[in-house]
Amino acid sequence: MLGSGWLGKPLAEHFMQQGYKVKLSTRNHAKQRQLAQSGFDSYIVDIDLPDPPEPDFLNTDSLIINITNKNGVSFERLISTLRKSPIKHVLFVSSSSVYQNLNRAVTEDEGVEDPDSALFQIENCFKNETAFETTIVRFSGLIGPNRHPGRFFRNGKQVQQADAPVNLIHLDDCIGIIDAIFEKSAWQQTFNGCADTHPTKREFYTHAASLADHPTPDFAPTQLPLFKIVSNTKAKHVLQYQFQYPDLMAIQDY
Repeated sequence: MLGSGWLGKPLAEHFMQQGYKVKLSTRNHAKQRQLAQSGFDSYIVDIDLPDPPEPDFLNTDSLIINITNKNGVSFERLISTLRKSPIKHVLFVSSSSVYQNLNRAVTEDEGVEDPDSALFQIENCFKNETAFETTIVRFSGLIGPNRHPGRFFRNGKQVQQADAPVNLIHLDDCIGIIDAIFEKSAWQQTFNGCADTHPTKREFYTHAASLADHPTPDFAPTQLPLFKIVSNTKAKHVLQYQFQYPDLMAIQDY
């Protein structure tokens, strides 16, 4: 697993509990020591550096890439390194931000991504590679432990586009979708990860703030909303995935 942040570490714990041998990377030496003390097989990997990851890190069947880096040159260099490794499957964690705001629902296979999106261009580098099979998972806004949405707009930060619908997903469903991709061997595909419901920002963040005992956020003056509604139909049908948190307004505890 390339990346051990908010999603990466609990995802690694999930797979270890299932009996997988998991290798986990970080760019920080202090964090590497912490991961090792927690029982993880940990490595220092920074794809922005010219030196490739040490061979043992890539001596594996599958690689989950879960980092926020959007440097296309760094990913091209990584792909070149992967060609020489035993890796056969790559799961690339992307974002539903690659879609254009069309004021309607958007799906994975209709070609409505923003062609200028750096993340979408990186996705295509992996999709076009023939040395290994890649599946892309596009998660929407992340919520869950240590990411309580009721605390997103503290200290006077205004909520823009208050009447636009939200696209969010809970940590447990991120892990569940990735697990389902491996369980179903669903390679060479793209999946969205997003809850079923899409309340407006005004509705959702007012509700979330009350759960966190925070005051109602400050909503910017109403503008004509620009938005997209991220469809999760493909993940439910192809992966037969049942969301643990399908209704955002029903979540009571993060």
